[in-house]
Amino acid sequence: MISTENTAILLIHCPDKQGILATVTDFITINKGNIIYLDQWVNKEEEQFFMRVEWSLDKFEIPREKIEEYFTTLIANRLQMKFSLYFKDQQPRMAIFVSKMSHCLYDMLARHASGEWKVEIPVIISNHQDLAPVAKNFGIEFHCFPITKDNKLEQEAKEIALLKQYQVDFVVLARYMQVLSTGFVHQFKNAVINIHHSFLPAFIGAKPYHAAHARGVKLIGATSHYVTEDLDEGPIIEQEVAHITHKDTVETLVLKGQDLEKIVLSRGVGKHIERKILAYNNRTVVFD
Repeated sequence: MISTENTAILLIHCPDKQGILATVTDFITINKGNIIYLDQWVNKEEEQFFMRVEWSLDKFEIPREKIEEYFTTLIANRLQMKFSLYFKDQQPRMAIFVSKMSHCLYDMLARHASGEWKVEIPVIISNHQDLAPVAKNFGIEFHCFPITKDNKLEQEAKEIALLKQYQVDFVVLARYMQVLSTGFVHQFKNAVINIHHSFLPAFIGAKPYHAAHARGVKLIGATSHYVTEDLDEGPIIEQEVAHITHKDTVETLVLKGQDLEKIVLSRGVGKHIERKILAYNNRTVVFD
């Protein structure tokens, strides 16, 4: 019986040319790897090839610590290929950043506690103390770093040091109401996931749902994306919408919006945990 945990995953992109798929799969099968997942796509406009492949290591002849070296030498260098290699039994480590709103935090912690997500959550970080009891209830370390315009960079440096101490692989902003500095973002390229409502740029400010209600909007939505130095303009991972009618109040808009935020953020985080997202330029390829 094939172990579903003892597998390797490759995320690949490179200039498109004939024979890439065969070259990669031959590398795996010749070395007695059994492919259990394969998905690929070609961006014909930019002539770029994208691929995700997962295979069993039960009988694979190349030691796991040598796979990256062999693949680089035999294939990647020759095909101008960029790739990331992961192992299924090495769970990623996720830190959650929060402020005062708890809906996204509770949703993610429930998914983790139920075993839906194969991820470790060693720490929750906030700029307020409000959600410390939630972290305590789930048995997760909580650290608070109050942030002002005068101490922002100093506090972020402490946060980065803490993330390194906990060996965090990626960060989720679960309605964290602070803009990360460029220096922070560069420390975690394509490894910070954010969620925001989709009223931007039409309804900006602290009360977008009030403004949208006053305008009589008929759709509301949410977007999860990787964070870049350009606020809310990073590669989009997931989006969803809900229909609104004249019967909705500001309160029901907020509730529907929070439901969307939970769903869309968790979908994006789930795909990241499963290593099914490949970021390229300012877009993502999200594999099934």
